[in-house]
Amino acid sequence: MPIKLFFILTLIMGCCTAQSGPPEAQKWLDTEFTDSTLSKAQQLKEMDWFINAAKPYQDITIRVVSERIDTHWYEANVLTKAFTDITGIKVVHEITGEDDVVKKIKTQMDLGYNIYDMYINDSDLIGTHYRSGKVVALSDFMKGEGKDVTLPTLDIKDFIGTSFTTGPDGKLYQLPDQQFANLYWYRHDWFSRPNLKKKFKSIYGYELDVPVNWSAYEDIAEFFSVHVKKIDGVEVYGHMDYGKMDPSLGWRFSDAWLSMAGAGDVGIPNGLPVDEWGIRVEDCHPVGASVSRGGALNGPAAVYSLRKFSDWLGKYAPPDARSMNFSEAGAWPGKGKIAQQIFWYTAFTAALTDPKLPVTDKDGKPKWRMAPSPRGPYWQKGMKLGYQDAGSWTMLSSTPLKRRKAAWLYAQFVVSKTVSLKKMLVGLTPIRESDINSQKMTDVAHKYGGLIEFYRSPARKAWTPTGTNVPDYPALADLWWKNAALAANNKMTAKQAMDKMAKEMDERLQKVADVGQARCQPKLNTPKKEEYWLSQPGSPKAKLANEKPQGKTQSYEDSLKAWH
Repeated sequence: MPIKLFFILTLIMGCCTAQSGPPEAQKWLDTEFTDSTLSKAQQLKEMDWFINAAKPYQDITIRVVSERIDTHWYEANVLTKAFTDITGIKVVHEITGEDDVVKKIKTQMDLGYNIYDMYINDSDLIGTHYRSGKVVALSDFMKGEGKDVTLPTLDIKDFIGTSFTTGPDGKLYQLPDQQFANLYWYRHDWFSRPNLKKKFKSIYGYELDVPVNWSAYEDIAEFFSVHVKKIDGVEVYGHMDYGKMDPSLGWRFSDAWLSMAGAGDVGIPNGLPVDEWGIRVEDCHPVGASVSRGGALNGPAAVYSLRKFSDWLGKYAPPDARSMNFSEAGAWPGKGKIAQQIFWYTAFTAALTDPKLPVTDKDGKPKWRMAPSPRGPYWQKGMKLGYQDAGSWTMLSSTPLKRRKAAWLYAQFVVSKTVSLKKMLVGLTPIRESDINSQKMTDVAHKYGGLIEFYRSPARKAWTPTGTNVPDYPALADLWWKNAALAANNKMTAKQAMDKMAKEMDERLQKVADVGQARCQPKLNTPKKEEYWLSQPGSPKAKLANEKPQGKTQSYEDSLKAWH
């Protein structure tokens, strides 16, 4: 009997130990990772795998770097500690500006010397990474050298952004860590006021509602800035943007202003053969950005889009908007003075849910909504309609294998199903289908003004990052802000600025070709008369006789249906 009792007690204790799991993992699951699409037992099993996989890397301190947004602050301040407590691997997760991340990864690629063990780098560089031969294809790594450190429950098919991080060869080069989109943002409470709706219709002849096209957006901007001016004693503006000659101005255009106007070709995730940067690709080789080479960067649609940017900034935005950068302008919608913004970064969603702000009601619910971006007159069905950022884990071949493996464990930890739902609730930058469709997100969707509805719809596939047509993002990206600022600040006409930029883009493409890439490097077309290319089907597109068709709006409810 005592022997039987001993074995029974042993079995019970073994069972309880298995249920409770390793103490550090259990502590984090009980306190921080209480929201997950996994059961507690599944979470413990996932953490147990990390503990065992990490044993050979206890002597390593890995270094990673990412841009400065709430999601990455959470990773740097909370998830690094959780990972170290659970696995024993130490992590230095550096936070810096997006432009600096690009410079850092380019430096390591150019020098071939290990600076960081992994990067959370925008998928905008997918064309660079695919062509360079210096970025590890993760799909190969997971099956080969990194098989022993690849999480069995990683579930690549659950990630919503892998089409953005896959090269033309079908290989996965980056793993999404966070995603946010540029969507239309507006004050739903103001748009719903009967007196404002009546006044708008009397002036413009149609309903004050969510704009479907740029004509309606422009009318609404004029209405609030010129005809309304003040609401409840507060001066208001019908538009918000920024125009400072600063690298962040480039993001407004590369991320992706021309696509909304309709400059590129039909195609998801990016137009082919001409993308939203106006670069034409033939047989995977970039052949030019200027119209004379078959590109669209200085075509009528691109010129129109830059002209509208400058006009609206001067006429309908706050007077100081021209001197603001991304960070300064980002706070303005929360001040309660802006009626709408044509594309607003959903990374700001969490910041605009603060109950102390004038843009939330007494219950903390948003007075604002986000909706599909309005489209310009050159836009055609089947084109991308806006930009989606996909900050993604990127591994360079110059990083020693042991360090790569340790860093890959950390990268997988912060996107694992144990962690990802809580991270989404903190930063509102979803990466997993399972998190988006979870009951938890259904319960909180009303707080976020349409964000969850957008990510649950097929429309999220039409908001895409920079694609594979761009052969060397770091070498080309600065041309956007340096030239767009000339028109935005009235130092050149839109046509002059885009002609200058297209010429410089072609020159840079040639330099990229001269330096050489591992595959698919630029091969520029011989210039032809612009009329030749403008008369061909698709992009570049000939100038429209009427660039301001009748304004069109739809209800918020119908705009959500349009996402489907």
